[in-house]
Amino acid sequence: MHATGAESLSARLHTILITAIVENGGWLPFDRFMALALYEPGLGYYARSSRQFGSLPPSATRPGSDFITAPELSPLFGQTLARQVEQALDASGTQEVFEFGAGSGALAAQLLGALGDRVRRYSIIDLSGTLREKQAQTLAPWADRVHWLSALPESMAGVVVGNEVLDAMPVQLLHFDGSDWFERGVAAPAGAFTWVDRATALRPPGVTAFPPGTVTEIHPQAEAFIRTLAAHLDRGAAFFIDYGFPEAEFYHPQRHGGTLMCHRAHQADDQPLVDVGDKDITAHVNFSGIALAGQDAGLDVLGYTSQAHCLMNCGLLDLLQGADIRTTANAQKLLTEHEMGELFKVIGFAKACAFDAVGFARGDRSHTL
Repeated sequence: MHATGAESLSARLHTILITAIVENGGWLPFDRFMALALYEPGLGYYARSSRQFGSLPPSATRPGSDFITAPELSPLFGQTLARQVEQALDASGTQEVFEFGAGSGALAAQLLGALGDRVRRYSIIDLSGTLREKQAQTLAPWADRVHWLSALPESMAGVVVGNEVLDAMPVQLLHFDGSDWFERGVAAPAGAFTWVDRATALRPPGVTAFPPGTVTEIHPQAEAFIRTLAAHLDRGAAFFIDYGFPEAEFYHPQRHGGTLMCHRAHQADDQPLVDVGDKDITAHVNFSGIALAGQDAGLDVLGYTSQAHCLMNCGLLDLLQGADIRTTANAQKLLTEHEMGELFKVIGFAKACAFDAVGFARGDRSHTL
């Protein structure tokens, strides 16, 4: 029996991970394991051609999708966010939008459709060449304005957007046994992935008293990304939408199991060492760390609030006037507390332009960061 394409890719990724573990002395920090599992060219979860985004269920002839993001759930997400983007373009006097991790291209299409000629150039920075092909198909009507970049430009002036980007950046895992802290990594005795802890000087931020057995994450790569973005952004604004908490909530003693999760076929699990490459691996965002990284690098925090507050501030309820039942139902999922409305947060930054961002007009929680 011949292996299927997905099985073949997983086997090759498994070999690369085993090699990396061996070359690193038999133990690989989890952030490096996660980076390979998600982004190894041609093999990692985000570097494969299989569909990941949307609501398409699996069948005997197709793999289906693994999760749905806000732009796939409702086109009103991007149409509403466009009001905030347009305000930022006007305040900064710029004409370019930069999107990180554009996924299927749905958000880009919604923003371009809503903003029209206000956007002269739409630049996508995405690590996945396979997704780039899908994005090009979706964005064909705006082919004259859409460009793909493999790295950050040296100088940027415009508005940056990122929906569910920070959660996919590799995290380091820490384990507290009641007296000492350890970094959790991956070993592979007999070729099977397993957790192994090593003593470390790393600590979570803050002064929380952690219960014995705590496993939690720290986010040096996401914070480094914000600092790098700040160094390249000469003038403009940046808005990131993702699931997460301020530091006091993220490291609350009751969240002693951490937030690391996997997603596959619209099901969640907490086993990142199983079926590696076949499912997404994510962790919630510590928005306090993101805000501090931005401030330390010269960005101003425009605001921080829930997705529900941001979208309502930007006029989502007005767009729903006269909408049909299906459109209304999907848009409500963007707002309701038990769906995306409260779990997802929005943080905004600005550089060299001062304005009161409409998305944070009501419900700003910057004081909680």
